Amino acid sequence: MEAERLNKLLTVSVDFDIKESFVKAWELFKSQALFHVMYMLLILSIQGLVVIYVQEYMIIYSAFLAPALYSGFFLVANKISRGEPVIYPDYFGGFRFWLPLVGISLLSQVLVALGLFALVIPGVYLAVGYLFAMLMGIFGGLDVWSAMEWSRKLITRNWWQFFALLMILIAMNLLGLLLAGIGLLVSFPMTFLVLYVIFEDMTQEVFSEEGAGITHGPEA
Repeated sequence: MEAERLNKLLTVSVDFDIKESFVKAWELFKSQALFHVMYMLLILSIQGLVVIYVQEYMIIYSAFLAPALYSGFFLVANKISRGEPVIYPDYFGGFRFWLPLVGISLLSQVLVALGLFALVIPGVYLAVGYLFAMLMGIFGGLDVWSAMEWSRKLITRNWWQFFALLMILIAMNLLGLLLAGIGLLVSFPMTFLVLYVIFEDMTQEVFSEEGAGITHGPEA
């Protein structure tokens, strides 16, 4: 039954409008702008403290804390999309998925690094292919390897458009960094909201079925 459900991912439409996705993500941002900014300030504060006082442990922060923190934006986006009330602690919901998120983050980074070291192109391919890996783990309820593989399979069907999306997201965050770093308060949350919007549009019919990790999309 699980295999049948996942195989439906290979039949869903993978076409998406980048501009429309940003518009939808912006609506998600505006609906909880204060919370998004407050949470981003918290993330920046934690990262700043790590860099200033224990820089040698930055890799530990990136591997074991950042994935759950960043996933908070996905979970809040899910609640907004479903029309549910949002409270600030919802952003910490990623820690409920801490183990699989850490596994996905570590393994995907290792494989991407190996791909870049080997021939560059395989690393770039995987970096794009794993954009949905954490979302697959959270909303699909998949194990580490399955989340990564199904993300790769889905994205590979329209890889070049996802590559263009990734370049836009990177450019947006670089611009946010150049604006005295203040722009990151908007650009960084928007990165995750855009990914969520596209992921939801592509997978909600599959992962809203019984057996999925967390239902997403508007409630009936």
